[in-house]
Amino acid sequence: MADCPAGRARVSPWLVAVLTTLVMTLFAANSLLCRFALAQGATSQPLDPAVYTGLRVLSGAVMLWLLQRRRGGNALRAGSWGAALALFGYMACFSWAYVRLAAGAGALIIAVAVQAGMLAAGLLLGQRPGRAQSLGIGIAMAGLVYLLLPGLDAPPAGAATVIFCSGLCWAVYTICGRGGNDATAATAGNFIRCVPLALALLVWGAFFSPLGAPAAWSGAGVACALAAGALASALGYVLWYAVLRWLSMPSAAVVQLSVPLITAVGGALLMDEGLSLRLLVSALAILGGIFCATVLPQLRRRR
Repeated sequence: MADCPAGRARVSPWLVAVLTTLVMTLFAANSLLCRFALAQGATSQPLDPAVYTGLRVLSGAVMLWLLQRRRGGNALRAGSWGAALALFGYMACFSWAYVRLAAGAGALIIAVAVQAGMLAAGLLLGQRPGRAQSLGIGIAMAGLVYLLLPGLDAPPAGAATVIFCSGLCWAVYTICGRGGNDATAATAGNFIRCVPLALALLVWGAFFSPLGAPAAWSGAGVACALAAGALASALGYVLWYAVLRWLSMPSAAVVQLSVPLITAVGGALLMDEGLSLRLLVSALAILGGIFCATVLPQLRRRR
C-alpha cells in the first residue's frame, strides 16, 4: 500500500501512480497547448497571447468555481490578491514567451526559475541553503547557462527572459500559498480574482492587438486555451493537491522532474520540435541539479 501521513486511510499504490502520472501529463500539457495555440504554423491562425491568457484564466476560474461550489464552499473567502497577481503574472508571461520558445526549453527554464526564486526567498528569510542545495542549484544554473549560450539551437534570449519571469512569479505564488489549510479553495479564490484582468486582456486582444480580430481567432487555438485553463490548470492543480496527501516530500519533488521531460518529448512527437544535444545535456544538468537541491536534503533528514 502507498505510504501516507498519519490519520489517512491507505490507498492502492497503483491508484496513486496512475493519478500522479495523469497530473504530471496535465502539467506538461500546459506548455504543449500554449505552444500549439500561439506558434506560427501550428494552427491556421495563431491565437494572440493576450487572448490565450484571458481564455485560460476564465475557463480555469469557471472550473474551480464549479468544483468549489460542489464542495459547498465560498471560493472568494480563500486566497489573496497578492497570490492572484503572482498567478496572473505567471500565466501572462507564460503565454508571451511561448510565441517564440519551444515547449521543452520553456519547461526547463521555468523549473530553474522556480528553484532560484524559492532559494532567494529563503535567503531573504534568513534560511541558509545546505551543501546539497547549493550544489544542486549551482548545477541547475550551469545547465541553464549552457542552454542559453549563443548558437543556432539556443532559445531566443527575449523569450527565455520572459519565461524565466514566469517561473519567478510561480515561485512567489507558491510562497504566498504556504501555510494555507485548503489549497483547492485558495486556488479557486486566486483564479476568480484574476477574472477582471483576464477580461481586460480579452478586450485588448480583440481590439488592439495585431492578431486580435475576433473573426480570425482559430477554433483550435481557442480550444487549446480553454483546455489549458479548465483541464491542465484547474483540474490538474486540484488533482495534484489530492495526490500530495499520499506522497512523501522526496517523492513529490522527484515526480515533478518528469514534467520538463514529458514536455520535451511531447513537443518532439506532436510539433516536430527537435531534441538537440544542447537540450538533452541541459536537461540532464538542470533536472539533476534540482534533484540534488530538493530530494537529497529530504532523504538525509529521514535517516
